[in-house]
Amino acid sequence: MAKDRIFSEIIQKPADFVFDERVAAVFPDMLQRSIPGYPAIINMIETLTARFAQPGSNLYDLGCSLGASSLAMLKGLRVDNCRIIGIDNSESMIAGCNKIAARPGDRAALDFICEDISSSSIKNASVVVMNFTLQFVDPGLRSTLLHKIAAGMLPGGVLVLSEKVIFADQQVNELLIDVYHAFKKANGYSDLEISQKRTALEKVLLPETIDTHVQRLLAAGFSSASVWFQCFNFMSMLAIK
Repeated sequence: MAKDRIFSEIIQKPADFVFDERVAAVFPDMLQRSIPGYPAIINMIETLTARFAQPGSNLYDLGCSLGASSLAMLKGLRVDNCRIIGIDNSESMIAGCNKIAARPGDRAALDFICEDISSSSIKNASVVVMNFTLQFVDPGLRSTLLHKIAAGMLPGGVLVLSEKVIFADQQVNELLIDVYHAFKKANGYSDLEISQKRTALEKVLLPETIDTHVQRLLAAGFSSASVWFQCFNFMSMLAIK
């Protein structure tokens, strides 16, 4: 696994973060060392797929990056005649996904598409995963996107929404940011790397509160929305259609 050293040297003016070839090359290492609980979330996507996937339906991985969630859904699938569709607007990420192929005996085909998820068609869906994706969508477009997802889902389907979040209580918010940075340092990132990446992300990754996510999901047409996983300022929710 290639090691993430993108922000290890002084950058006079860090540009906005983009999911380009350099990021794609080190992305698995970046995720492991930057998102607390990430392996558990991926493992549970497999378990949730086994529970919620419906025969003859579509399963979507929106903002699929290198396809980790798509592969987890494929591994967890217990029903037939399904299609797993991974969508990402990064050509570099989709190029990596296209090296993945379903094996003989797998229950579904893997299809990867390079496009903006705001333009994607969602239909006949029983499982939809947005793993740390919505936070990169323009806040003004998030409600419309979630309405579209809900409208394209089957009754009883599930949306797994994982996000970095902020907290209304400023003291709690600052504490969780501090312990998160300690987590990154414990995983080998320097103060320079943490600072420069934070600057690169500040205009690109726009987190919201858990309550904002819940209210938006309910307004979009989901019958329930609850947090099933949280570690520091990262969480994952289940929204049931």
